[in-house]
Amino acid sequence: MANVLIIDDDKKLCETLGSVINEVGHCAFTARTLREGLKKVLSKEFDVVFLDVCMPDGDGLEMLPKIRETPSSPEVIIMTGFGNPEGAELAIKSGAWDYIGKPSSLPTMFLPLIRAIQYREEKRRRPPKTLKREDIVGSSPYMKACLDLLGQAAESDANVLITGETGTGKEIFARAIHDNSPRSDGSFVVVDCAALPETLIESALFGYEKGAFTGAHRSQEGLIRQADGGTLFLDEVGELNLSLQKAFLRVIQQRSFRPIGGKKEISSNFRLIAATNRDLDDMAQKSGFREDLLHRLRAITMELPPLRTRREDISALIFYYIGKLCDKYGVPAKGFSPEFLSLLLTYEWPGNVRELSNMLERALAVAGDDPTFFPKHLPDHIRIQEARASVSPKASTEGNVRGRIDSPKTLPNLREIREQAIEEVERRYLRDLISLTGGDMEKACQISGLQRARLYQLLKKHHVKTRLTETVSSKEIFEHPTDGQTDSNQNL
Repeated sequence: MANVLIIDDDKKLCETLGSVINEVGHCAFTARTLREGLKKVLSKEFDVVFLDVCMPDGDGLEMLPKIRETPSSPEVIIMTGFGNPEGAELAIKSGAWDYIGKPSSLPTMFLPLIRAIQYREEKRRRPPKTLKREDIVGSSPYMKACLDLLGQAAESDANVLITGETGTGKEIFARAIHDNSPRSDGSFVVVDCAALPETLIESALFGYEKGAFTGAHRSQEGLIRQADGGTLFLDEVGELNLSLQKAFLRVIQQRSFRPIGGKKEISSNFRLIAATNRDLDDMAQKSGFREDLLHRLRAITMELPPLRTRREDISALIFYYIGKLCDKYGVPAKGFSPEFLSLLLTYEWPGNVRELSNMLERALAVAGDDPTFFPKHLPDHIRIQEARASVSPKASTEGNVRGRIDSPKTLPNLREIREQAIEEVERRYLRDLISLTGGDMEKACQISGLQRARLYQLLKKHHVKTRLTETVSSKEIFEHPTDGQTDSNQNL
């Protein structure tokens, strides 16, 4: 028996669909607003949610990720009477199970429900699989979807095409697929199609026999052969020229090739993963990429989201990379000022995760022996963007971190905005700190630069749980007095 929630302001639809769901043995619940719907999803476990797009208090598509990231992570079936291709694409990318138009017949609406419930039941029966996910950080709905697909790809030997903007971690995901697959003991061979000169890439891939061309003083094994029994990763596959695309198409089909100057075919049992930041469909339409090769490459397709669409993962990424960098360079853990975190949480990150990790390494070098990160340790272009936005007439801020200013007539009190920003950053920081340390107060104090008493006060103030089932009590605060010492980060 499944729990199903219908979020729609159409009373008749809610009653009709809910009645049918109850008749077939499931439990139907209804909500007439997004606010009411989210409240119910947070308080009760649901398997499936029917979600209307046009609701009295907002856009259902904007609520979709929040519903997906609730504890029960229900499957979401989007319903809309104003459907469009862009909305359908956004819904699927945000993790929707299906996208259906209204009005629709009951069978049309009921079939996705049956399939979603079937999927959930089968998933529950499967034993959980622990993935090796080194350097893959985040638990946003986008990342959960990518990790689910990663697990599916690892269990298969099918070709995989990973797409996404530069810096989203395509090679990291490719390596994770290899590490979680039955081929993990084999080689993971990387071919950077953009870095290899066009005159050398063929010899690098296929290898060559001695005397095949001027300078070939000895035979050389190609990368395809080196990947035998393992995985061949073609990074930036969109950079391959058309003649090499044709040659490689045969390699994929036959899993055999002939080295340059060779007389015999050589077999190689490799698993192929390719990646690109280019639109291969568009290239294929313009004859810049072979359509038959594209179909071969994407037996499984994984699109990695840009960092700006999964901002809830930024804090975890910051803690992860700072910890990794401190270990790498043998320096003590550092604290973070609220302003430092605020800048990182609101920056657009055009270079994605790669830009974030590089920027943190730079900040660590600039900070030197400073125990706390401040905005001055960040690159000028990030600080300049923040400064320009703060004085722009059209400046607006994201979420609750900086508030929202629509016009000069509605300017709030500066102190209130500052306090609101600090409150929000503190709350995020403390949640991520406890998550990172697993509730280890000694480690949390070391990372944050806070004394134990001050840390307990802040945890209690923001109702942050130190363990899975308890929040900080007044008793804990008084059991750890400050002994008259002044904390260097009292603003936290």
